[in-house]
Amino acid sequence: MQPDYASIVARRRSLRIDGYMTLADVGFDGDWVTPYQMASRSMDGPVLVAQHWLDAQSIELHRTTLEQLGYLPHIRFNRTLDIALAIAGMARSSLYMTQAFQLIPLSSTERISRRAMDESFDQVTVHELTDRPVIALGAHAVRLCTRHGIAHVPSPNPSRRGHSNAENARELALALAQTA
Repeated sequence: MQPDYASIVARRRSLRIDGYMTLADVGFDGDWVTPYQMASRSMDGPVLVAQHWLDAQSIELHRTTLEQLGYLPHIRFNRTLDIALAIAGMARSSLYMTQAFQLIPLSSTERISRRAMDESFDQVTVHELTDRPVIALGAHAVRLCTRHGIAHVPSPNPSRRGHSNAENARELALALAQTA
């Protein structure tokens, strides 16, 4: 049985790892686990687990759009996700989006340590995935779901390099179909 949503939000609010910022630190604390859930918080749709939301520099640069939508529609990840959703005949509102890492790196070039990724997933994300169809987007999400024995459909990260948005979207649309 899935814990209630408010308790998962409380877990995210209490998560602290040296070297990373919280949503409150960057002015994005809200009644969600991740701001993506402003648009994608279906409690019965498939869960998509990505690596992390955004970095502090990008949040500051795109604050107005993020305050309205909770995500950046112009970045490759979201353009590809939109294509996949169109192929699958789904809307963002029919998904539950979350991340393996629930804190904020300072810059887009900062690598998130494996230890920090594990700690965040263990304290927060694993609690969002109970009794839900899960799609793990990319190697980090696949590794963490596998480590916890969480049944999931692996799919490439929508911004995977070396493949077109259309190719990545087709693979994600297939994963979405497997969770229907």
